[in-house]
Amino acid sequence: MQATAPPSSVTQLPTAALELAAKMFDFARNGNEELLPYLEAGLPPNLTNNRGDTLLMLAAYHGHASLVQKLLALPRRPDTNQLNGRGQSILAGAVFKGHNDVIPLLLAAGADPLSGQPSAEDSAKMFNRWEGENGLKEAFESAPGRGTGARDAPPAVEDREEVRRVPGAGPQDGTQAQ
Repeated sequence: MQATAPPSSVTQLPTAALELAAKMFDFARNGNEELLPYLEAGLPPNLTNNRGDTLLMLAAYHGHASLVQKLLALPRRPDTNQLNGRGQSILAGAVFKGHNDVIPLLLAAGADPLSGQPSAEDSAKMFNRWEGENGLKEAFESAPGRGTGARDAPPAVEDREEVRRVPGAGPQDGTQAQ
């Protein structure tokens, strides 16, 4: 029996595989813990969407602390320092969105407040969250992952739907919109 070569591009993946991946990203975005068994069964923990966002990034950015905590407790846990396709860190996204319950989880798991553009530290300063009663200065300066550096995200995968779009064309058949 001859083995088939794996796809060399996301455009070669079957529609069912792309639909499954979209479902996983929706689970993360919505805080749905049905995502966890897929990861336990072997789904890559640093799977990225077409923007380079990981499942952890989406869960953190949307403020799902319970899911973030469970993702970080997996035996094959996601990388807290992986940047997305725009060079943004997971921690900076949580700071930007003001998810105070997610930030300490990421810090405890080794997120680097200095990584990304802008960094989480820069974001905290920009949005007046650096000093004061609820400031992040102390937590960021004592973070176990401080200065460890971010991992560059793999190149964002090609967006198959974007490739198919023709400006001014209908969504399905390429005909002009009326």
